[in-house]
Amino acid sequence: MLKTIRCTLMRGGTSKGPYFQAHDLPAEPAERDRVLLAAMGSPHIRQVDGIGGGDTLSSKAVVVSPSSREGIDIEYLFAQVSVDQSTVDTMPNCGNMLAGVGPYAIENGLVKAGDPVTTLRILNRNTGKVVEAIVQTPGGKVSYEGDTRIDGVPGSGAPIVLNFLDAAGAKTGRLFPTGNRIDVVDGIAVTCIDFASPLVFVAAESLGRTGHESKQVLDADTDLKARLERIRLEIGRRAGLGDVSASVLPKIALVATPERDGSITSRYFTPWTCHSAFAVTGALCLAAACSIEGTVPAAYARRNAADPNLITIEHPAGGLSIRMGPAADSTPENPVFAVAGLVRTARPLFIGVVHVPMTAAGLAA
Repeated sequence: MLKTIRCTLMRGGTSKGPYFQAHDLPAEPAERDRVLLAAMGSPHIRQVDGIGGGDTLSSKAVVVSPSSREGIDIEYLFAQVSVDQSTVDTMPNCGNMLAGVGPYAIENGLVKAGDPVTTLRILNRNTGKVVEAIVQTPGGKVSYEGDTRIDGVPGSGAPIVLNFLDAAGAKTGRLFPTGNRIDVVDGIAVTCIDFASPLVFVAAESLGRTGHESKQVLDADTDLKARLERIRLEIGRRAGLGDVSASVLPKIALVATPERDGSITSRYFTPWTCHSAFAVTGALCLAAACSIEGTVPAAYARRNAADPNLITIEHPAGGLSIRMGPAADSTPENPVFAVAGLVRTARPLFIGVVHVPMTAAGLAA
């Protein structure tokens, strides 16, 4: 028997996956996760029996619900559905998929549209942090067409502005989860920073790499990936996250001096393969680290003299810019960022129902 569940498949930034309303999924987390695995076709490397794309960037799901909290318009939970394992990770956030939450909420009548834009305050249930999203809604209708281009996505679309508010310590409660701006693991200097999500930065040259390699070259570099994983596991322990061998957090990235007119070059790992572009939460972390002296990224970053709060990251698909907003009480010794903003695009790909095998999802007939 098959269970039909309403969903909208959307591209959010450089990722894509199904968006569900919470009341259409089981409330119990383990049962919900079984449904998501069955819907996506996991575990299977091609996810051929589900709607997953056979890649970490297209095996993601979003669960949206109304909010009764004061000052919050909508809540969402992000789920990273493993492609080849029977696991669903709700520890991380995903800023790319977040780009689709505002349009989805408006289209489904969960938030009333304004004119010409709609500003929503969105609570991310993974981290407990709030993000402001500004969606183009001329005439009270969501617009997906526009001239905004983001690297890693063909064509252009309407801009969706995402302002991350008070993003420090999203998962660990501290901007520097280990208590240090620099940690040394196996003789390698690294920086772990938690800004929207925890991320570990390693200078590419310290591992004998340039940091400008392609995704294909890095994915095939088994020695590098093994060394990065050893660093990630140790920093996860020092950050108080415990054994992270089965978790995608913390993520890890290589940094290097920029080749073009950007602020810094980086290669982001998801964490076991190289991202084809760059994750939004990872970009927020890197922009914060570039803005703080004494970190590994700051040593390689080239600041924009005319606009020092704008950090542009060069990645395999092009670039991504983050505008950092230091708080009035921020100091070099105690850096505080009131807001960090960027622009994404999103659009629905199809709207309908997904058919889930009830036995695979562990559902009663």
